[in-house]
Amino acid sequence: MTTSPELRPSRRTLLIGASLAAVTTGLAACTPRSPATGSAPDTGAEPVPGGVLRAAFAGGGAQETLDPHRANLFLEGSRSKMIFEKLADLGEDMSAVPRLAQEWEPSADLTQWTIRLREAVFHDGRPVRPEDVLYSYRRIKDPAEGFRARSNFAMLDLDASEVLDERTLRLHLTRSYAEFPNSLAAFGAFIVPEDTTNFDEPIGSGPFRFAGWDPGRSLTLDAFDEYWEGRPYLDRLEYLIANEESARINALVSGTVQYAHDVSGSTAQTYAARDDLAFIRLPNSGMNGFAMKTDRAPFDHPDARRALFALADRQELVDAALGGAGDIGNDLFGKGYEYYADDLPQREQDLDLARRLIASSGLGDHEIVIDTADAGSGLIASANVFADQLRAAGLTASVRQRDAGTYWSEILDEGILCAYRSGGMPIESHVSQRLLSDSSTNATAWRDPAFDALYADAIATADPAVRAGIYHDMQATLHDRGGFLIWGFADWIVATSANVGGIVEAPANSLDWARFDRVWLA
Repeated sequence: MTTSPELRPSRRTLLIGASLAAVTTGLAACTPRSPATGSAPDTGAEPVPGGVLRAAFAGGGAQETLDPHRANLFLEGSRSKMIFEKLADLGEDMSAVPRLAQEWEPSADLTQWTIRLREAVFHDGRPVRPEDVLYSYRRIKDPAEGFRARSNFAMLDLDASEVLDERTLRLHLTRSYAEFPNSLAAFGAFIVPEDTTNFDEPIGSGPFRFAGWDPGRSLTLDAFDEYWEGRPYLDRLEYLIANEESARINALVSGTVQYAHDVSGSTAQTYAARDDLAFIRLPNSGMNGFAMKTDRAPFDHPDARRALFALADRQELVDAALGGAGDIGNDLFGKGYEYYADDLPQREQDLDLARRLIASSGLGDHEIVIDTADAGSGLIASANVFADQLRAAGLTASVRQRDAGTYWSEILDEGILCAYRSGGMPIESHVSQRLLSDSSTNATAWRDPAFDALYADAIATADPAVRAGIYHDMQATLHDRGGFLIWGFADWIVATSANVGGIVEAPANSLDWARFDRVWLA
């Protein structure tokens, strides 16, 4: 039994509604709770209840939504988890941890999952019930909609699923699936009250309740006194839209906001000497690499892929494309995550080996065009640096910049080599979404029936140790001849006022990322 313990935003300037000028900052009673561990900065004080925190994020203009099943932007992800909750979320190692689910237990064949809910209530006082869970998942699976989490529930048989009592339900699957808790924790898999269709004034069970929304400008939330994990320290939380990094940092410097999401390493260095600001790294928040098409020349030859593994100067890529804010990769996704094969030897640049592999594969007979776009931090810089590294090894290389708006769809089928990045997710999700023969986002065109069979064995294996061994074998194959050259893992940076406490140094997309119910103002 288990028990509890990206869209590209539009460019707009910072807009702050006049209604935000008058805010309540008085103290309010707070249920005692322990401060989050691993948080920064250290204010030197115990958590203090009360006050208003204003947080600046990049937004999406007309695309923004308060419907948690439509969430795509990081702004929407943070707002959704402050208003709503999922049955599970992802820990720092991207393993599923219970949230609204108090516990879960699979059947012996992993096709049925019995879930016991916590005693939690929605903002209007209604209890969270199994019927709300079934309604939410039925809505997510609606074939007429394009909800992001829909694919995560493809194996869920809602017609067979059943309510056992007022806090217990049994979910039936169409196949054995040991990693089903990952689906419960998927981005967008939030639980809403039964029959909810309008989210203009949303009702959830999260730590904050809706207070006001000016679309494209701001969202105001108030602390929810009856939250099952304890009332937040803050009285009020306000999200403000600032798409330009300069606007976010200027708002922080001026005191308009106390939290600025996603700032660059160069910005952190510029303001590092200021005592009134703090810059917090969120380690291992993103993967950076290159995707080689394994179904076409020249990278249909395994030695051509191995040649690029050997010639890459990973530290130079981290320094140049990430400003040094990250760690080198080893051509495997999920460094530090559950199941990661950290015993495989770390690759280092070996130009002699690279030249031998270039000769054995005929790679030198081809021009290598690296596709890239201004569709994510470091994509263009990494492509240019890597092109120089290829040329230094005697190859002919060029960079082709594509349209940012269509980049992620174009690289699935076009080109031979492209700059690539990803946020955090479980290693199992990375495999199922990107590396199976029928995966919908298989940018490397990796199709290996034996690899597919290992995945099928892994998710049908109940013993965690045996399952980990299968994932290790899969990663050993990818490390030897896979299509992803993963050169680095990026740290994201958030900036705060010096009096903000409780910011947890957790990877993006994890439970403790942008989690403002743990934050206080000293």
